[in-house]
Amino acid sequence: MKTVKLPGLIDPHVHLRDPGATYKEDIETGTKAAVAGGLSFVLDMPNNPEPTIRRSALDKKTRLVREKAMCGVGFIFGASQDDNSAEFPKVQNLVYGLKVYMDSTTGSLLIEDSAVLEKIFERWGSEKPIVVHAEGDTMNNAIDLAKKFHNKLHIAHVSQRSELRRIIEEKEKGVPITCEVTPHHLFLTDSDRDRLGHFGVMKPPLRPKRDVDFLWKHIGAIDCIATDHAPHTREEKLSDKPPYGVPGLETSLPLMLTAVRERRITIETVIRMMHTRPKEIFAIPVTDKPVLAIDLDKSYIIDNSNLKTKCGWSPFHGMRVWGRREE
Repeated sequence: MKTVKLPGLIDPHVHLRDPGATYKEDIETGTKAAVAGGLSFVLDMPNNPEPTIRRSALDKKTRLVREKAMCGVGFIFGASQDDNSAEFPKVQNLVYGLKVYMDSTTGSLLIEDSAVLEKIFERWGSEKPIVVHAEGDTMNNAIDLAKKFHNKLHIAHVSQRSELRRIIEEKEKGVPITCEVTPHHLFLTDSDRDRLGHFGVMKPPLRPKRDVDFLWKHIGAIDCIATDHAPHTREEKLSDKPPYGVPGLETSLPLMLTAVRERRITIETVIRMMHTRPKEIFAIPVTDKPVLAIDLDKSYIIDNSNLKTKCGWSPFHGMRVWGRREE
């Protein structure tokens, strides 16, 4: 038996759906899923049906966390297309960053007006990160804005080699830019879409193998593993217009530990991407002491019937993974 001990692990990008869409997840079930996945802390995103773009909405979420959460939960505030920057001073000490949606996604927070984007980047300041959903040209725009206004910039769910190349170039120049990758963009490719059907619909979409290979080759340039946990019901995913997103809280650590077993990465890389770097980037209060013991020699099959997430399915259903938590 080979046992490794891990510190408090962090997922810096989740959608707990509470309030407003609790039929598919809520803070209790989402944090139960996080704990089952070996996580100690998660950062919840703002694109609820009532988006977290006002202090009042943030206060409501904070109350729900106090009542329901099974692990640590922090919040990323949302920027809005009608310019809510007057709210920033009210919340900056209460949240871990600002989310700016510059590409289409679930919800109504997409911002395309260049004047509004400039005002948001300027008024948020440099103390806490701006997290952007930005792909391709919009990612380049986000980088240019962050450089202009001296923001800390965090690129969500990087999935293409062209994007990571630009990030690496900026890092080499000393620009304060960080990024994350999802397990589904590391362990699935666009060839899995036929098998998964609507359950493989996500934003950004699954990419060709050449992009996935580039992400793995340059994993050292990627700061964090973030699931973008986005649960939807089976009925929603099987509809004619399936929503973007897949759940991931319970499968991210097992997938990364399986990569360790396959010698694609080291356990030190897992700790860096799931603890050290997200803790540093977002100043998250989790312990560096070991809190989780994993037997790397034990394997099991990911099974929808065993999941804690309310949506009850995973794109990795049926996959064998290595590394079981010791009780």
